Amino acid sequence: MAERIRQRRDAADEAAAAAERAAPGKVAARWGSGTAEWHGWLARSPAGVDLIHWWFDEADLLALVGEDRYVERLGELLSRAAPRDIAAMGLGCTRRVDRACRFAEVCGQDPVVPPGGRIASHRHGEAPGACSSFIDCWSRHQIDVTFTAGDSHRSVLLFRDSPAEARLWVDGVRLGEGQLLDKGGFWEDERFFTIRVGGPEDHPRQGLGDIGDQLYRIVSLLIHDAERGTTRILVPEDTENWTDPVLDVRDGMGRVYPTHEALAGGGAPDRTFPIGEPEAG
Repeated sequence: MAERIRQRRDAADEAAAAAERAAPGKVAARWGSGTAEWHGWLARSPAGVDLIHWWFDEADLLALVGEDRYVERLGELLSRAAPRDIAAMGLGCTRRVDRACRFAEVCGQDPVVPPGGRIASHRHGEAPGACSSFIDCWSRHQIDVTFTAGDSHRSVLLFRDSPAEARLWVDGVRLGEGQLLDKGGFWEDERFFTIRVGGPEDHPRQGLGDIGDQLYRIVSLLIHDAERGTTRILVPEDTENWTDPVLDVRDGMGRVYPTHEALAGGGAPDRTFPIGEPEAG
């Protein structure tokens, strides 16, 4: 009896080892060699597996759930995925926006964080834990994901080739619904996410933007406080020429300048508002 039990255990161990050896090849055959390089990480990440399924099975899922639900679910999955999950999708990253990560053996490792510290923002591969931002240069969704320090906050933008079709999430919450969204936003002070949105049509300086601009010339500014979970949209007055508005945060105040050049020039801001302290949580 004891011998039969041992043989069964040995057979089970051998089968498990054979399955482990075959796994990368099966993953490569199903989702491509790039994804197979992330096999070790994905085996530990249920959220990453869900994302990979949704991303690579788009054609079949569109037939099942339709366009709107597919896009909404993609944003939801990206909003809970780790940086390594997103790298495994094959998107461009901080190191090279035009190609997938080529350093899965390094970027797939766990980051080393000192006691009391946190993983940095603006990470640039090769980096354990993967880069901190990802850009999709070739799919119709035009994905843009950026993490803040400690990966504590993230923005997810699916531009989808149009300000009217773009969808935005910050920390998993849809923002800017009903607004025309610019192609990309910015994090300020690791807390405030800002993105240009369509400005007032009746502004006296309204008109066509420069070549390459996604919005008309005069724009408004959406500001989301990720610590408080609050959002405001600042709309320029007739006397405010907001072609590229930017938020500057210092000394407990938010300051909005009409352009980056105006901020760099050290002049007076068009708007100021108190930001308060992050809520305890």
